[in-house]
Amino acid sequence: MTKLPVLTREQVRSVDQTAINEYGIPGVVLMENAGFRAAEIIDHVAPQGSIEVLCGGGNNAGDGYVIARHLQLMSRKVSMICAVPVARLRGDAHINAMIAVRADIPMRFIDQTTSPAKIPDLDHEAAAVVDALLGTGARGPLRGCYRDLVKMANAHPGQRVAIDIPTGLDCDTGEASQPTFIADHTITFVAEKVGFKKNNADEYVGVVHVAGIGVPQKLLKTLPSNAD
Repeated sequence: MTKLPVLTREQVRSVDQTAINEYGIPGVVLMENAGFRAAEIIDHVAPQGSIEVLCGGGNNAGDGYVIARHLQLMSRKVSMICAVPVARLRGDAHINAMIAVRADIPMRFIDQTTSPAKIPDLDHEAAAVVDALLGTGARGPLRGCYRDLVKMANAHPGQRVAIDIPTGLDCDTGEASQPTFIADHTITFVAEKVGFKKNNADEYVGVVHVAGIGVPQKLLKTLPSNAD
């Protein structure tokens, strides 16, 4: 197995773009691989019971929709709380959200037309809450419903699982906004992120699982060894 360096925000973006543009792997295939691998890990580590997936509006949310579909196929009871209406999603995230809609995966949507936004209560009977709100590209303090959802998730009695990176944690610096999702497990894609080893980020990432997404070994071998 290729030993990988930790990745910065820009390197994460570069790996994705190179896989898509130079190797011809459609982004939706990478997202499917990521979501499937994450679902496998969640099914393994999460206690028996239902799972609630929190989705934002970008590719991290797209991963969440794939995860929910595969968890359902693994006979898990799944529900979702979505920060962004499906019609406002774009690209691969929209494709997978539409599949989830057609698959009748239970979804509740945050009403952002009100101030403050009206957020559905999390299912307090859920065995685990999955954070697919914001990915490695996010930076700065959380605002609005994202801040409120993270607070609610951190107060939830179930296990907490972050997808790629806990929402609120900076990929490069490891700095945590207030609040930041406090994960028991973080399922990160391709390789660990450089911020995981900085600024006490280990208090937020929990146990880190690295999941491959089908990026060719030839591309992985080009990653700089001094990324950390």
